[in-house]
Amino acid sequence: MEEKMEFMSNDVQKPASYGTSIKDGVDKFHFWRVFFKHYAYLVVTGLIYGPTIHLIIATKLALELVGAMTESLGLGPTYLINKMEEGAQVMAVNSYPRCPSPDMALGLPPHSDYSCLTILLQSSPGLEITDPGDGKWKIVPEFQGTLQVHVGDHLEVLSNGLYRSILHRGTVNSERTRISIASLHSLGMDEKMGTAKELVDDQHAEEYKESSFRDFLNFLSNNDIGEGKSFKSTLIRDKDMRT
Repeated sequence: MEEKMEFMSNDVQKPASYGTSIKDGVDKFHFWRVFFKHYAYLVVTGLIYGPTIHLIIATKLALELVGAMTESLGLGPTYLINKMEEGAQVMAVNSYPRCPSPDMALGLPPHSDYSCLTILLQSSPGLEITDPGDGKWKIVPEFQGTLQVHVGDHLEVLSNGLYRSILHRGTVNSERTRISIASLHSLGMDEKMGTAKELVDDQHAEEYKESSFRDFLNFLSNNDIGEGKSFKSTLIRDKDMRT
């Protein structure tokens, strides 16, 4: 506990932090989890934390996937590679202990990730996503030894909505502790992500505002996502602002 307390912080911009909610003692809503979050790789500040092999493998996979996705958009496979290579990787290790009343608690509230991509490994089922067809929550089934990949807000912005970030939440259970390791990949701290100009024309208006990783952290500092506030909602342009 003494070691944990050294990292206990409500400062979402701190490179490494331990806690339970997003901002312990500040947010109104609290969740059934403990976590350790760290900026695993951030060229801007020269910070490197965590197991190097895992970081390298997760980053390599993220670059390959992003390259395939930008190629599918007609932008080419290297459209984001340089910026992603010099970007940020945030890792969060989450523990969701056994809960006596799982129907009355959540491990994490509904949200989408700010990043371009999130690569997730979980020890047991507990992640739920919304079905685009009916909007209902559905649990992601267990696939032993596999990684799950989520599209994040910034890739939705880049693609002008052709790719959609996934709304998801973390549930808890009364039988066993669930562990998840999430690796979030984005551009650098102050690098703005905007919609690719190649995807905007007279028939396709620019639907999103640009933003950076730091903009997201500032949003977290000033809002409680447990109240249902969404970073992505701040990026959607009003109809009269679309070009």
